Amino acid sequence: MTDQIAVIGEALVDVVEGGETHAGGSPMNVAVGLARLGHPTTLHTRIGADASGDLIRAHLDEAGVRLGPDALVTGPTSTAIARVDAEGSASYEFDIDWDIPAPDVAGARLVHTGSIGALREPGASAVRTALGAAGPGTLLTLDPNIRPDVIGPRDEVLRRVAELATLCPVVKLSDEDAAWLAPDATLEEVLADLAAQGARFVVVTRGSEGCMALVDGTWFARPARPVVVADTIGAGDAFMSGLLHALLRDGTDRLLAAGEPMPEEAVLASLETALLSAALTVARAGANPPTSAELVEALRASRE
Repeated sequence: MTDQIAVIGEALVDVVEGGETHAGGSPMNVAVGLARLGHPTTLHTRIGADASGDLIRAHLDEAGVRLGPDALVTGPTSTAIARVDAEGSASYEFDIDWDIPAPDVAGARLVHTGSIGALREPGASAVRTALGAAGPGTLLTLDPNIRPDVIGPRDEVLRRVAELATLCPVVKLSDEDAAWLAPDATLEEVLADLAAQGARFVVVTRGSEGCMALVDGTWFARPARPVVVADTIGAGDAFMSGLLHALLRDGTDRLLAAGEPMPEEAVLASLETALLSAALTVARAGANPPTSAELVEALRASRE
């Protein structure tokens, strides 16, 4: 077992309508967030040989994220047109190709996947194969980050999410994800259902209302940090990378990987870190998660 982190999923270019172009994709944002927070991270993805691919590679290089050996392809790089409304909320229109071989993640301390990469075929099957072969001691984590227009038929997606929840002790989703997965259920019911399928640490983000979590049968709720929002691009991904950082920082990822109980104070510390990571990100434009120094300072200031 090493300290290496593996992230599997899409990397694309967000073209903000009427504005700038950013490297994006939920799994890529999580990889960048983890690397900025000091974790050796490899992204297993699909990047084309074009200007968009060059933009993504430069972004990953700056953050210190390594690319998996099969990431570079001859086809085009995937794109998403991001539209930001008056409240700063973003919606997306995708042009994506997701066909990858199953990456070798054996020996990684933690493997994260999510969104289009975890749910859209043919790549979703490769992701499932990689997770199944990760080996004992590797913590598996999931953020479904549902994109209904590009992930395939609803019944198939529901089956994949349920299957991944049996493999991944940590599952994070948004309230919008929960509403899509189970339109007639409460957030509590959605989290309880994922926990019943095997996930031990299930958390849902609720925008300005903070987050709710169900961890080993115990409920937690934390308020969002007050912040002036620039836009919400990458907010959920920054929450995810902040959450995983806290688990790695405190060593509680080892408890989850081993099936051992997680202390209440450790759960609260991880949620606090995740919420601060998200707050720092929404305060500036684009998916721009905090560095380790920024997060440490924000945590220090919040406790004074």
